[in-house]
Amino acid sequence: MRTMFAALLLSASLYAADTSKVWTGSDIKAMSAKMAARKEKVGTESLAVLSNYQMSVSYRNASGEAELHHTRNDIFYIVSGGCTLVTGGTVDKSRTTQPNEIRGAGITGGQKRKLGPGDFITIPAGVPHQMLLDPGTEITYAVVKVNTK
Repeated sequence: MRTMFAALLLSASLYAADTSKVWTGSDIKAMSAKMAARKEKVGTESLAVLSNYQMSVSYRNASGEAELHHTRNDIFYIVSGGCTLVTGGTVDKSRTTQPNEIRGAGITGGQKRKLGPGDFITIPAGVPHQMLLDPGTEITYAVVKVNTK
């Protein structure tokens, strides 16, 4: 009996508890509306912070600064709205905002792509990127930041 109990305990420890979570399209729209109502340039609602990644929903109604993350990959899914995404090149007037995080005024020499609802983007660690919005436009996007170290 003890051997069977020990085997059950061992097998139970091999499986993680199910902490799965689903955010519906309605949940995401409600978060976006809440952020838009604040009338802030950018808003972020955290969804989950796990061992090697974090998930959030972001809303913006103005262009962002150029960014470069040395130890995080970015994954974006555009929910609504759109922007021009600039990737690559070099960050202008760069400054370190925290360890492994660079921000700047813009990007020189990057590639521009128009993004809209349904687009799915990955930006590897070390690649400069910036979202540019036309005046009067907005964007809501899901973000997954994956730690590389």
